Amino acid sequence: MENVKLMDRKDTKYVFKFQQLPEYLEQLKNDYSILVVETNRVSRYESLYFDTKKFDLYHSHHRGKPNRFKIRFRKYVASNLNFFEIKFKNNKGRTIKSRVKQKEIDGFITDKAEVLLKEKTPLFPNELEAKLWVNYSRITFVNKNFPERVTIDIDLSFKKDEEYKTIPNLVIAEVKQDKAAVSVFIKLMKKNHVRAGSISKYCFGVINLFNKIKHNNFKPNLNLIKKKLTAKY
Repeated sequence: MENVKLMDRKDTKYVFKFQQLPEYLEQLKNDYSILVVETNRVSRYESLYFDTKKFDLYHSHHRGKPNRFKIRFRKYVASNLNFFEIKFKNNKGRTIKSRVKQKEIDGFITDKAEVLLKEKTPLFPNELEAKLWVNYSRITFVNKNFPERVTIDIDLSFKKDEEYKTIPNLVIAEVKQDKAAVSVFIKLMKKNHVRAGSISKYCFGVINLFNKIKHNNFKPNLNLIKKKLTAKY
């Protein structure tokens, strides 16, 4: 993992039904190593996302605007580590992630987190508010042959105050590479007619938990997810 941090990378997403996962994993075992954290091959992630009062960061994603941000605290449950993280998608389609370690997640952007926010974005802490939790379990694979990680996210759920929404039976897979290359995983997706495309988990959560928010531009990917979840296997 030290050699494939890929804090500046190309991302490609796929969605498919959970029932297909065992078959796909069987075909990956010769080309990928699996990340084990404290004897766990499946790790729990809990992320608290921030946005402006009017959801400016969400709407930047909705418009497909280049040079956009995601702001979050993330808890890596298995290793008991907390980070404040900023993801920046530039106009070349690359994702650049910056982060600083935190003792705890209290919903406030202060100290080292505030410094990072001001350094990496045009935003200030008083412009942002905690919007929702996005939680899921992740399996992480590392390519044995070149710099690439593949993450498999399952058990996706969203939480806002006392409101809670789960998305059962869905897998969101993401290929993270230094530069675009055809990997074993991408070939596997093409072989099984799984086309690239998804929606950010944050935006998906906003649509599920906040009524009347504009999401027309996301409808193709939302329909793709719906199709995957209702398809017979």
